[in-house]
Order: sequence, then C-alpha cells, then structure tokens
Amino acid sequence: MQTKAALVGALAVLALNITPSLAAPPMGNAQDIADAQTVWAALTARGLVGPKRVMSTPYKGQPPHGAVLDTIDSRITVSGHTGAVIIKRNYGGAGVSKEVVANDPDKFLKAVTVMFKREKGYDSADRDWFWAKFKPNGSLHTNKKGIKLAGRVAKGLPQGCIACHTGAPGGDFVFNNNRF
Repeated sequence: MQTKAALVGALAVLALNITPSLAAPPMGNAQDIADAQTVWAALTARGLVGPKRVMSTPYKGQPPHGAVLDTIDSRITVSGHTGAVIIKRNYGGAGVSKEVVANDPDKFLKAVTVMFKREKGYDSADRDWFWAKFKPNGSLHTNKKGIKLAGRVAKGLPQGCIACHTGAPGGDFVFNNNRF
C-alpha cells in the first residue's frame, strides 16, 4: 500500500504534467552509473586512466578541480558511439606541486573528471556532454546528498559541472579549445 506522502507526490507530478523521470535528479541514476562504468572501461582500454595512463604536463589548477591538474583529450568508442573525451586529473594534498605530480602522480591523484561527447540528442541543451567524477580506482564520487556524479551532473543548478562550463568561450563547454 502506498504511503500518503508517495500518493501526494505522484499527484503533484501529474498535476504539473511532469513525467516522473524528469522529476528525478538528472544524474546518478542506474543508467548513468552503468554508462560511467562503460566510459571508464573504454578509458582504461585506451590507456587514458589507470596506473600506466598517458600523462600530460601538470599545471597549476583552481577550485573545484584541484591544486594541480593534468588534462588530456582524445576520442573513445562507448556502446558503438565514438565521441570526444576530455579527462582532467585532479591532484591535491599536503606538499602537492607540479614537480611532485610529474614524478609521482598516483600519490596525489584525488579525482578524474570526465566529459564525454555523447550522441546527438543525449542533452542537446548542454551540447550532448556526459559528465562523471571518478575516484582514482574508477568508482564514482558522490555529492553531499549521496548521489553519484555521473550523467547530466548538476543540470539546472546554479553551481556544478554544467553551470560552470556554460561559460566556456566558443559555446562548446570546453575551456582549453573550441574544437567541440
């Protein structure tokens, strides 16, 4: 038997003419998590994440990513779709610097943030980017509410991945170039 609160919630959704799937957070659902795992597997297969990953030159970072960053872009195929991928490795901790990250990146790696260009229509308003924030082992970080950070991360909110990246020059959600 449904609780009164569940029934009221269902009626509110119907009254607003909103489908239940749109009423849920735009990130962290079962499909987003599965997609993130598939993206991580593709990144691993290409040598873009993991212990023997390709590295770029570390540079000084800024919040929310980290004190030192390492960014690389490439193309990967996920579930039959080939798209651009941007991998930003976020380093931090006591004693972190560009030099120590270059010499021992695993010691300071805190997160791997990924933007993957999905198929047209995935999220047209936000240029079809899929977002994920991984821990170094490939599991997903969560927000303060315990929602896994994968999918349309922070869509519609004043802060977060999408809100920040809408300000990128060129309108492509990418700060370091305008290729996408």
